[in-house]
Amino acid sequence: MLYLSHFEFPDAEREYDFILELKKTCYDTVYPFQILSRHRLTMLDFEPVTILYGGNGSGKTTALNVMAEKLCLSRETRYNRSNFFENYLELCDFETEHKITEGSAAITSDDVFDFMLNLRSINDGVDTKRDALFQEYMDAKYSKFQMKSLDDYDQLKKVCEARSRTQSKYVRNHLAGNVREHSNGESALMYFTDRIKENGLYLLDEPENSLSPDRQQELLRFLEDSVRFYNCQFVISTHSPFLLSMRDAKIYDLDEEPVDVKKWTQLSNVRAYYDFFRLHESEF
Repeated sequence: MLYLSHFEFPDAEREYDFILELKKTCYDTVYPFQILSRHRLTMLDFEPVTILYGGNGSGKTTALNVMAEKLCLSRETRYNRSNFFENYLELCDFETEHKITEGSAAITSDDVFDFMLNLRSINDGVDTKRDALFQEYMDAKYSKFQMKSLDDYDQLKKVCEARSRTQSKYVRNHLAGNVREHSNGESALMYFTDRIKENGLYLLDEPENSLSPDRQQELLRFLEDSVRFYNCQFVISTHSPFLLSMRDAKIYDLDEEPVDVKKWTQLSNVRAYYDFFRLHESEF
């Protein structure tokens, strides 16, 4: 499915005309001006999977932020927004092939990090409750309890349960949704699988952060299935070799000037891994 078909950024000449007319002199930056035009990036044509590849400072995150704001996509965390952001957006344009759905969103590594922090906060509460349940189990199991009235019924149930279960089963039974069972990588992957729904356009900024190589490959399969079976479109900034290998992805190399479209096997980051492992092939 193709929702966003192409996006236009202002070229260096249009940026220069705007900056020349500025009467304000108290700003030492005109971000996001002079970022993408430095690489002569003025147009992106999209496929169901489009990847922006490049090193730090190449402008891939800036491009995603600009597109997300121009398209009015939902997002959870704040981003680097300057006084001239609205001016820059006015110089941008885009075309769609299908209407962008309401659930479409921009997802950043900060979103994932905040999600994991929230889980950690919940886990802290779980730890406190678990300690209390350990003590409750011991008190119930070894108490000299005698039921004297119906007021003691709840305590009777606790005593019977404690005496019929192991400590771990008792605690687990009373801890609903034990989030401790998820590792950081599992939690990060869970964020994507919960957040990404069918029939949507998603802009993903370095989704490989917080994911192990194995989890990155799981994310790769999930994204490919979302495109193939659930009518999703993705625009992804990444330098992960696993995500760069996505089936039928169109890859823009922002390290090139001008920006060029390449196969994933031609990218310098991937070639570096390939050359390294070939050098040490005999050790495997």
